[in-house]
Parts: sequence; structure tokens; C-alpha cells
Amino acid sequence: MIPLETAPDSDTLAARAADHVAAYAEEAVRERGRFTVAFSGGNTPARMFDALAERKLPWDAVHVFQVDERVAPDGHPDRNYTDLAVCLLDRVPIPAENAHPMPVTAGDLEEAAPAYAAELADVTGNGVLDLVHLGLGDDGHTASWPPGDPVVDAVGPDDPDVAVVGPFNGWLRMTLTPKAVNRARSILWLVDGAAKAPVLARLLAGDRAIPASRVRRDRAVVLAGSGSFRRS
Repeated sequence: MIPLETAPDSDTLAARAADHVAAYAEEAVRERGRFTVAFSGGNTPARMFDALAERKLPWDAVHVFQVDERVAPDGHPDRNYTDLAVCLLDRVPIPAENAHPMPVTAGDLEEAAPAYAAELADVTGNGVLDLVHLGLGDDGHTASWPPGDPVVDAVGPDDPDVAVVGPFNGWLRMTLTPKAVNRARSILWLVDGAAKAPVLARLLAGDRAIPASRVRRDRAVVLAGSGSFRRS
């Protein structure tokens, strides 16, 4: 069973998520001299970013990557990086070179994806992120792993760490694959809203029919709003 922590409301959930990220960061910097994290997008993490911006972290030792991104122009309101920048990165003293947006505006996405994987490997030294933050879609997807897409099963030694998928829900996307996510030292699920209750129950039960089930469970913790978790 994945460890589960619930919060009574969205603000409390965001604060607790920020506390978790801050704790991971402090431990990583203390033990390895830097903290590498990949964030997902959406309304729920935007609140977490706001809360995290208020935390005192060793930002000069923090490297921020993305879990996934829509192929859209810089600054587009549907880009995950837009909220990440506005709610967090633009508000904290993180060096510009420590922010690593996915190169979705590149002319050749099929070349840009392995280039991003190489950037991640160069910064981490071994491709192992300290923390990956994930959300959960109503259809059971996480990152940009559409149900039925081959990326869902990209876990083998010959599979890439970063892939281009879609269109998915109207967008071509770049995403970390399950192979890359599952190497992380820690995985933080952040789930909120009553609409997520059925799929969260499936995730916690280990339902292999949903893409999110490809995420390893032994290094994960779920933070959920009370409305998204129903006890049987």
C-alpha cells in the first residue's frame, strides 16, 4: 500500500506538499550537495508552488526539471512551465541555469527529447532525480502517459528517458517516461478534488489498467485532499 496522507482543504494540502518538498530538498542538499526535482503541472501544484515560494530553501543548490509539457510557445497559458515560473521560479533566488524547462519549442522534437534526457543525466550525474512530483488524471494517466500509448510501458533498458507523445487531449507533449520516473529516489503524488476519488482508489489498489500504475510504489507517498479519498 502506498503511504497516504489526507488534508482537509486545498490550502492545507498545498502547504503540506510544500513541506514535503522542502524536507526532501534539505536532506538532498545535506547528503549530496544539491536537490534535483521534476514537477508536473496543473491547478493543484500551482497552489503548492505558491506555498513553496514562501519556504526558505538553499535555492542555489536546487535544480528544477519538468515531468511533462505541452508543445506550445513560451509563455502560453497552457504551458506547465508558465505556472511553474510565475508561482515559484520567478519568486525565489534560484540561479537561471538551475531551471530546466522542456525544449518544446525546438524545431525537431525528436532530437530535443534525448537532448533533455542528456541534460538531466548531466546535472544529476546518473539520471536519478531526488524527487518526482506527479498528478493524477481522471482517466488514470499521470505525467503525459495517455491510456493505450506505448509510452506507458516504456520501462525497459532500451527505452528512452524522455519521449514525445500525442496528440493527447488536444496537445502534442514531451514527457519523462516511466523508466525515468521510477529511478527517482522519492515520488510525491498530489491529488485533489472529488472527481479524483474513483481513480485514486484504483491507484491505491494497484489497478494495472491505468497508466499511473506503472509508477513504482515503494518510493512513493500520496498527499490527497479529503474529498478525493473515500474510505470503503
